[in-house]
Amino acid sequence: MRLMIAAALALTCVAPAVAQDFTATPNYGEIRLSPGFTPDPVLTSVQAGGSINANIRLKNCSGYISSAPDLRLRWNGNGTLNLKISAVSNSDTTLVINGPNGEWYCDDDSGEDSNPSVALPSISGQYDIWVGTFSSGNSRPAVVSISELSSF
Repeated sequence: MRLMIAAALALTCVAPAVAQDFTATPNYGEIRLSPGFTPDPVLTSVQAGGSINANIRLKNCSGYISSAPDLRLRWNGNGTLNLKISAVSNSDTTLVINGPNGEWYCDDDSGEDSNPSVALPSISGQYDIWVGTFSSGNSRPAVVSISELSSF
C-alpha cells in the first residue's frame, strides 16, 4: 500500500504542468466567422508574449506565451477553402493554436518575412490562438491575421 502511494506521489511530482488554458477567457476577445467571410483577412491587434514557455505543453512549440489564449476563433461551418492563421510583428514571434479537433499546431517562421503562419483544414469549432515571443515577459505588439485560402 505504501509503495502504491509513493508511486502515485512520484508521478504527480514529475507530471508537466499544462501551460495553455484553452478554457480561459481570451486576452483580446473572440471572433466568429463563417466560410466566405469578408473582409478577408480579418486582423486583430494583440500583445504577443507571456511568462509561460510553450515548450512545456508541446515539445515542437517555441516562445513564451500567456496562460489564456490571446484570441479565440469560433469557426462556423466546414468550408471548402482552408484557414490560414498568421501573426505579423516587427519582433520575432511564434504561434500556438489549439484546434477544434484537439490538435495543437505551432509555428515560428513559415510566413512572410519569417513571421509565423499555420495553414489548417476548415473544421467547424473553436480555435484558440496564442502569439509568443522568445523572451519571458517581453510583450511585443503583433497583429493576428485570419484568412481563407483557395490552396496552400
